[in-house]
Amino acid sequence: MNKILILIVTLTTISCNLKSSNENQKNENLSNIKSEKSIKAKHIKPFKKELPTIGLLMYHGVLQGEVVATSDVFAKLDKDGNQLFNVITIAETEEPIVTEEGMKFVPDNTFENCPELTALFVPSAYDIHTQVNNEKIIQFIRQRNHEAKYIVSNCAGAQLIGKSRIADGHKIVTWIGGGEQLQKDYPKLKVQNDSLVSFVEDGKFSSSNGNLASYISALKLLEKMTSQKHRKFVESYLYLDRLQNWKN
Repeated sequence: MNKILILIVTLTTISCNLKSSNENQKNENLSNIKSEKSIKAKHIKPFKKELPTIGLLMYHGVLQGEVVATSDVFAKLDKDGNQLFNVITIAETEEPIVTEEGMKFVPDNTFENCPELTALFVPSAYDIHTQVNNEKIIQFIRQRNHEAKYIVSNCAGAQLIGKSRIADGHKIVTWIGGGEQLQKDYPKLKVQNDSLVSFVEDGKFSSSNGNLASYISALKLLEKMTSQKHRKFVESYLYLDRLQNWKN
């Protein structure tokens, strides 16, 4: 009888301990989920209709650095912690975009539900001609040109601007070594010497050689839309001076 009693007590104790352990694990899991949601919510910036909206065009094979550069510059808060812009990514569909470097970017909006844009940034790809022949992308650029105050291309994104015909008669620059072909393909563009010019602005249109020079086009427009003081604040935030002087 005593052995049976001891066995019952032992089994009850084990059962209680397992139940307590399971409850603790459950509570810990819930706590982790809440923590992850809290962290995620902290970093998602709300879309504020009263703010200018910066649109970052994306497509498969896009050079991710040219998307990141613009986001890096415009998503920064001001020195008082205020959000100054809505920064959104846009693609043809809701499917994740696979960049040239292999990362997957999930677009915020599609061509169909994209809000009104203040500025549209058109990035590059090594295989830009696939996108040049994508009529949906070209039509999107044409349509948004009617509302956007600024259109910016980086690197071979100039080919998309050329195909859309929105910048005919304006100065433009492309990747280093790509100017001759750009001028041949779109003779109405005023293509600048890409071996000498890193950035050019002509009216609402601006362009750069791309890659790290994409920061130039973003920072130039940032200053135009805010102030030199805020641009310098963002540059300091990015440690841009360290990049400029790294060889020293």
